[in-house]
Amino acid sequence: MATATLLSREIPPERPVLKSESGSINNGMETAYTGNTGNNMGISTEGFRSARYNPSEWHESNYSKYYQSFVERDGAEKLRHESERVSNETEATTNKTQSEVTKKLNDRVQDIHFWKFELEREIGDVISETDLLLAQKKRLENALRATEVPLHIATDNLNCRQRRQGVDLVQDDPELSLLKEVEIINNVQDLLQKTIGQADAQIKQNRNAKQDLEMDWSDKKEALEIDTKCASLRNHHTHKQFYPGAAKFQEIQSTPESWAQFSHDNIVRAEHERMASIQLRTLIDNILEDTSRDMREQCDAVDVAYQKRVEDMEDAKTKLEENLHKVCDEISSQEKNIENLKRAIRDKEDPLKVAQTRLQNRTFRPGVDLCRDPVQYQLVGEVNEICQSVDALQAKLNDAVNSLKDLQDNRMSLEKEISCKKNSLFIDRDKCMTHRTRYPTTLKLQGYQ
Repeated sequence: MATATLLSREIPPERPVLKSESGSINNGMETAYTGNTGNNMGISTEGFRSARYNPSEWHESNYSKYYQSFVERDGAEKLRHESERVSNETEATTNKTQSEVTKKLNDRVQDIHFWKFELEREIGDVISETDLLLAQKKRLENALRATEVPLHIATDNLNCRQRRQGVDLVQDDPELSLLKEVEIINNVQDLLQKTIGQADAQIKQNRNAKQDLEMDWSDKKEALEIDTKCASLRNHHTHKQFYPGAAKFQEIQSTPESWAQFSHDNIVRAEHERMASIQLRTLIDNILEDTSRDMREQCDAVDVAYQKRVEDMEDAKTKLEENLHKVCDEISSQEKNIENLKRAIRDKEDPLKVAQTRLQNRTFRPGVDLCRDPVQYQLVGEVNEICQSVDALQAKLNDAVNSLKDLQDNRMSLEKEISCKKNSLFIDRDKCMTHRTRYPTTLKLQGYQ
């Protein structure tokens, strides 16, 4: 007999047991009526099944319907309970899974927020560092412009000193110092231009790194908004719908490791560029300090050379002027000497005339009175003496005239040399040294002004 299986404890129907009229249990065999049915009915009753069901078949049919109904109800009740169990289990599983997904979304939001914050911090650092590097580049440009003035001063000094005259057109210490100054300034300009190029390249690298960070930050911001919206989405919200085919993995999706590594690499790359920028700024500080010091030291060396040269020039000019004064005095004395010699020669004319006239007159003595007497000898000796004196005076006069000419030539040479010294002093002291007072200060050479 079947046992009850329904929760209602309903007992399954029992199979009916049939008894015959004689009291024996019917074994289910067909019974045939053996009584007198009459001959006029036209029905053969012996050896054939009756068209009607017998009671056992009727009971069996009813039992099968009862049992089939019981089985169907039992299966349906089991299905209801199983469905309720599965529904409860799936609801619990769905709620648990949704809670875990929500928790993972919140964790993901925290991860995105962390990397977004790190990206924001690095972006701020890169922007600040780029601004500092731009300021250093501005200093380099200011310093490069400031070198134009010293270069113009040194070039103008060299050109002005080309207008020195005579022996003063010498390659002296100031000129050598000026040439070295021009070389230093040209080297400084080349170095500053090269450093400006490095700064431009580093600024470009910083901006590229900043752009990568900003693109990553923008993606993080958008992802944060999306995941925050997803994490806050609940079953009772209305802004939800079916998206068939959404539950799949896209080929372009990254892994959590590659996702974190991507932002990490961007930050590391930006930090690398920022460290390179810091080192370049330090290098720029050192370059500006060294170049300004070199230029100022050479400027001071040129000024010292100029000062010494001016002192030497003034000393030479003073000595030349002293010699000129002495030569002028000597010229005056020599001119007086020439006048005295000429006067002395003129003074010999009358005695010579007297002596020669005496001799001439005595030639007219008659006869034997034309005697070569002592007077005659004395007069001849006197004439010869006077002529020798005149010759000696004339020789001295010629020497004096030549000496005067030499003194005058020397005076002209001294005057010309003094003029050259004055011209050189005007060029070095009044033009070059005055022009050099416009030399830029150290702060300007370092690009602060």
